[in-house]
Amino acid sequence: MSTLLKFNGFINKIVWGWPMIILLLSTSIFLTFRLKVVQVAKFPYIMRNTLASIFKKSEGIGQGEVTAFQAVATALAATVGTGNIAGVALAIAVGGPGAVFWLWFSAFFGMATKFSEVVLAVTYREVKSNGSYNGGPMYYIQKGLGLTWLATIFAVFGTLASFGIGNMTQANSVAHALRSTFSINPVITGIVLAVLIGIVILGGIKRIGAVTEKLVPLMALLYIISSLIIIAIERANIPSAFQMIFESAFTGRAASGGFLGAGLLLTMRFGIARGIFTNEAGLGSAPIAHAAATTDHPVRQGIWGVFEVFMDTIVICTMTALVILVSGLWDSGMEGAALTAAAFETGFTGGSMIVSIGLSLFAFSTILGWAYYGERCCDYLFGPTGIKVYRIVFVPMVFVGATGGLKAIWDISDTLNGLMAIPNLIGLIFLSGVVTIMTNDFFKNPNKIRHSSKEYLDLLPEKYRRY
Repeated sequence: MSTLLKFNGFINKIVWGWPMIILLLSTSIFLTFRLKVVQVAKFPYIMRNTLASIFKKSEGIGQGEVTAFQAVATALAATVGTGNIAGVALAIAVGGPGAVFWLWFSAFFGMATKFSEVVLAVTYREVKSNGSYNGGPMYYIQKGLGLTWLATIFAVFGTLASFGIGNMTQANSVAHALRSTFSINPVITGIVLAVLIGIVILGGIKRIGAVTEKLVPLMALLYIISSLIIIAIERANIPSAFQMIFESAFTGRAASGGFLGAGLLLTMRFGIARGIFTNEAGLGSAPIAHAAATTDHPVRQGIWGVFEVFMDTIVICTMTALVILVSGLWDSGMEGAALTAAAFETGFTGGSMIVSIGLSLFAFSTILGWAYYGERCCDYLFGPTGIKVYRIVFVPMVFVGATGGLKAIWDISDTLNGLMAIPNLIGLIFLSGVVTIMTNDFFKNPNKIRHSSKEYLDLLPEKYRRY
């Protein structure tokens, strides 16, 4: 086991280091320019049809299992997690304030990646005999490129990764937060979490979507409003906070207080990495949820992918960053959730409780989202029977994670989570022509309703039809 862990540690440094960062970022930049900077060119349209339409009562148009917002809420549930609180704080503590600029930088290009993933997921999704809509990288790699072996590799990585980064590590974060703030025994937390997760995931994507469409806006609003209150209290420090972000983005930051100092490369690495791995653009997870959305065209759902990155990174991560910077504690020597909690506490008494509650809600929702990702990957590999076995194993692992067990599995699954990106990025690059075709078709007449998927699938050349 020790040899395996050492090998995993070596691979992990590559997967979560510069090689993967460069691969993900270069793919995002390539897609951005191939799509003519769609995240800027169509930004007003995207916001009008996503953010401005969240609370509209609409059944949606086209075919699918859940509403467009339920799909994006499930995806956001998985992406908005401990990284938004602890990850951003760690990036600032290690890379300095300039890391925030590079976080924004990667999120900007990541919008095109997430848009492309969602477009492909809807384009190549399948309707099963039970009425479920299955899609994601394993389907567009198989049906668009004809590489079944590569699709299988993605599904294996996705299934196994869901037990670690999408389950046990999140459960442990909840247990730790509730123990440190409210003195709740991790065993109790583990039991309650496992029961709640079991109840929700047994209902499939419809129940998960019904829960996340209420939970995600609630937890996001709670966290954003609390952050804005603290930023308003410390408003005199806002100009200096932005000055630090932009000045140190290109120079690094010299040591001060408890801060060890960071060179430019370290600042860039932690900022870009947090941006990429917080919103999961390029990892291939979120399109699995988007594939179930009720929509008449891949691009109509694809714009929700842009919104997802915008909300997760540009809004929520920025709230965390500003609270830490205006509090003046960024160079105190603290890291992670402890730094964020201390920063919130400077704003008002009990601020650390907001962080603990936010962390718990974010982590709980992440488990729900990843439970769906894992079972879809398992279904691709083994069919409906695989889903039943997956759920039987997944729920007890929530308890195991909450009580701190099987730490070695967390580390290995963390590596597998990063490895998911490789087959997905291959699919994105070689199927970028499909995304371009669909984007051009949709924006010729966004108001046109397509009554069947055949209307947009007929646009594809034979080289993109391997099914």
